[in-house]
Amino acid sequence: MPESNPPIPTGTRIGHVHLKVADLDRALGFYRYVLGFQVKQRYGDQAVFIAAGDYHHHIGLNTWESKGGPPPAPGTTGLFHTAILYPTRAALADALHRVLAAGITLDGASDHGVSQALYLRDPDQNGVELYWDRPESEWPRDADGGIAMFTKRLDVEDLLKARET
Repeated sequence: MPESNPPIPTGTRIGHVHLKVADLDRALGFYRYVLGFQVKQRYGDQAVFIAAGDYHHHIGLNTWESKGGPPPAPGTTGLFHTAILYPTRAALADALHRVLAAGITLDGASDHGVSQALYLRDPDQNGVELYWDRPESEWPRDADGGIAMFTKRLDVEDLLKARET
């Protein structure tokens, strides 16, 4: 790979993700009723596009190549997780409450210094990260001013206390 190419422009974002699912209604139940995404458009039993707020879609769920299929086998390539960024710590705490109330088990919960993150699986065993970024002024830095991320256990009980009621 050539190393002379310029870096990707600042401000570039990932706009949405499409997930192959086995059962559209089952997947929609998780993303809509547990996480709270809104349906923007549906194509019968083949696809549905969902979003937070007025965006056209953040997540596409489809059965085009996967209807009735099994999840990917462990040890194979593919999506590790979809990361959903919440605007506040209180919003992340609310998401945690919704997940726990739905009886969904967390795979993990981590404090990365720059963010706090919850890890879980959707009904098709796709990895899902729910996270909140700390303000940049609070990010841990090394002696040269670079970001010094880490992974520590996140106190989920403390996070739940941040929930707005």
